[in-house]
Amino acid sequence: MKKRLLSIACVAALGAAMLAGCGNSAGDAADTAASAANEVAAVSEEAPEAGAADQFEETTVTVFAAKSLNTVLDELITMYNETQPNVHIVPSYDSSGTLMTQIEEGATCDVFFSAAQKQMNQLQDDDALVVDGTRHNVVNNQVCVVTYNDSGTSVTGLSDIANASSFALADGSVPVGKYTRQALVNAGMIETDVEDVAEITTDQVSEALGGIEINECNNVGAVTAAVSEGSNEVGTVYKSDTYGLEDRLQILEIVPYDLTGDVIYPIAQIVNPEADELESAAAVDFINFITSDEAKAVFEKYYFDTNVTD
Repeated sequence: MKKRLLSIACVAALGAAMLAGCGNSAGDAADTAASAANEVAAVSEEAPEAGAADQFEETTVTVFAAKSLNTVLDELITMYNETQPNVHIVPSYDSSGTLMTQIEEGATCDVFFSAAQKQMNQLQDDDALVVDGTRHNVVNNQVCVVTYNDSGTSVTGLSDIANASSFALADGSVPVGKYTRQALVNAGMIETDVEDVAEITTDQVSEALGGIEINECNNVGAVTAAVSEGSNEVGTVYKSDTYGLEDRLQILEIVPYDLTGDVIYPIAQIVNPEADELESAAAVDFINFITSDEAKAVFEKYYFDTNVTD
């Protein structure tokens, strides 16, 4: 049994607080909504697992999710709709950095599912846009060095990736690009004094690797496509991105966590002043489903590591 953080009646209070903030500044509205969320969380009650609750009336929940979640989340949305057919989940997939910026700029979003803690931390700590009590760590992932099948590459992994003729690499604002840079720094392949490795430019990576040609990509999906289609000899993607592409992609190395650090994917409800109580309640119910044992089995099928601490 999971503890339902917000009952439908309690979410009504949250919705009212959000709507009340609409006449104020964006900052005031966020403060009002965050305050309401704190009060609601205090009166959480025991509820059945997601899917066992009564069906919701027609509503729409907008979910911003990391590109690496595209395939698995599409399947999970279909599963969720088997018990909640009236909740229309509208996903938007892109790099977590791009999605975070869109949320900060006022894009309509009910749920954010990030590929890294950094973007969720910024929305929670700096922008006060995460509804208190709704954040959960869902899965871990692993960065892999990949090539296309029958490429004939001499590269065996990260340590000799400079031997490749070309390297598909996400930019530093994309979680997989940041994790790759962190691994290169921790392996002693890049020397830097920057506080945030995301600031290491693609040109700097290329220079550190002897001038290798780098195809800078906007998200991990673009990296996966570039390598699987043979446009680049190697690239770094998540292990989950290789699911279903076993006939086109070869994993050369699974980069160890001691080089990349954990690749945690957090999920949370986002402050949405335009959401009514039904939409807000459905957003929380969907998050509860994503963190359920039923969903965990699906994540594992797609090569995600579900052994994480919430």
